[in-house]
Amino acid sequence: MKTESPFANIKTQLTRRRFLKLSGWVGLGMATPLFMPVGAEAVRFNRKLYKVSETRLDMGTFVSMTLIHPSRDQAQEAMGLAFEEIGRLTRLMNRFSQNTAVGLLNHEGKLKHVPPEVSQVIWQALYYFKITNGAFDITVKPIVDLYMERFSKGNKQPPSEAELHQLLQRVGAENIILEGHTIQFKKEGMGVTLDGIAKGYIVDQASKILSNHGIANHLINAGGDIRTAGHAKGSRPWTIAIQDPMKKRHYPDIIRMSSGAIATSGNYEVYFDREKMFHHIVNPKTGHSPLETTSASVIAKTTLQADALSTSVFVMSPTQGTRFINALGGCECLLITRGNKILKSAGWKSATT
Repeated sequence: MKTESPFANIKTQLTRRRFLKLSGWVGLGMATPLFMPVGAEAVRFNRKLYKVSETRLDMGTFVSMTLIHPSRDQAQEAMGLAFEEIGRLTRLMNRFSQNTAVGLLNHEGKLKHVPPEVSQVIWQALYYFKITNGAFDITVKPIVDLYMERFSKGNKQPPSEAELHQLLQRVGAENIILEGHTIQFKKEGMGVTLDGIAKGYIVDQASKILSNHGIANHLINAGGDIRTAGHAKGSRPWTIAIQDPMKKRHYPDIIRMSSGAIATSGNYEVYFDREKMFHHIVNPKTGHSPLETTSASVIAKTTLQADALSTSVFVMSPTQGTRFINALGGCECLLITRGNKILKSAGWKSATT
């Protein structure tokens, strides 16, 4: 009988981490459409409509697009342009290469002539840092790097409180100066990771490309950061299942969405240790990964907003996160706690049916 080593999962996760690093991104997101295309296909619904879909590897995850349009050729052309935009923006914001804008900023501590796309994402990140009272903070890179380095070398000893305290001195988005076309850090050793917001921004830009090329009905899923527009077929909305953190296909909810966005943050896809105590989401005040929540899904108008807010409420306590979304307005959330309890914002049901 074949048995599995108790440390097999560690090896699997570290292999995934190395893959994501080579790809340039840390994969996030856990929501998924009920149908997810594999490869590329073009299917005629009827005499008037085609469903054109394709899945590619980008941003360290699988990016799927499904387009509904009368012209197959026009849909395929628009999809190609949208994927090109995803590649271009990913190359700007990849933090693992010193040749990108974000990589240079992290290496030098200052960057002149910042690309407008990077500037826009960082401006948005600073906005969410402010409204979440620091729960969303892109300067946690030193902590995330420590986790990656510590566990990737097979060291099972977690970082000490002294180590975390020392690195926390470099954390704090209030120490980012953004003036005109220049960004710089106030403290030496700081760095930013845009993993909690850039993917949402990139999905929004790809959706804009599709819309500008006449594709009114489409869905983009980038590892759980999902943007929808129009309808799936006829007047029917797109159907999306919230991922089960236990991976047993017991979906916490199934939602229907015409035009909008949803993103999910969770601790069960990218983690560093077997016990899942250390993962890619970090509380910027403590240096620890939040443990009360296993999954946080947010519905919003844009994928950037959903992406940033799902990370934010994950960092907060489940009760605090739900109250925050209720007070914010214009978005809804569904949270799953470590004890498998589900909390929903006040308008979740009406927003998903």
